[in-house]
Amino acid sequence: MKFVAESFSWPFRGDWKSTWLPGLIAVLLLPIAFIPLLGYAIAATRAAELDTGPGPPRWVFSMRLFWDGAWTALAIALFTAPFALAFNPLADLLFSMRIWTGGDDAVSQLYAHVAAAFLLALPWGLLFLLHMPHATARFALTARWDDLFDFVQSVRAVSRDFATWNLAAAAIVTGWALGLVGVGLLCLGLIPGVFYAILVSAHASAALHDKGANSSTR
Repeated sequence: MKFVAESFSWPFRGDWKSTWLPGLIAVLLLPIAFIPLLGYAIAATRAAELDTGPGPPRWVFSMRLFWDGAWTALAIALFTAPFALAFNPLADLLFSMRIWTGGDDAVSQLYAHVAAAFLLALPWGLLFLLHMPHATARFALTARWDDLFDFVQSVRAVSRDFATWNLAAAAIVTGWALGLVGVGLLCLGLIPGVFYAILVSAHASAALHDKGANSSTR
């Protein structure tokens, strides 16, 4: 669909340079700017839902920016927690099974933890692709925090319009691949690649906002 191609060019529409500068700073300072960066991702999704023409919105440091970022961070933490809790037990199980061993126990433990990370990464990524695009689109438009945690509604929305979700998910995955790999290979650095992927994801998620989402606003 057309919106997939538009997702890759949308980060460079409008007065994108003034948008990118604070965005790059936020990615650079990610440990302390995580919440405002997530809040801006929600603002970018909302802007794309309302009108994709102008491109990414300007940064506006407001209570809503931090409110949106805080709730989004909480949702990410909640859906990540089961996988984080399973990480060490799964690594210990793999180590005890001696499926992938090294020269000594320390190396074998390392291999087991790497294998556990890869085994958990796939279901974690699928969960986020299934839930977060629709949840982000709903929350960006309604400002209702419970929209971020309504996994059942996301699954229903995917089932109602699987084709659109599939294209949005493909755009998100490709955006992150271009951001983390392609941009890096072009020697532009990881930081602009991450911000580019965030903007692509925001635009792709925005295409889902009217697919079963509650369009009422607070």
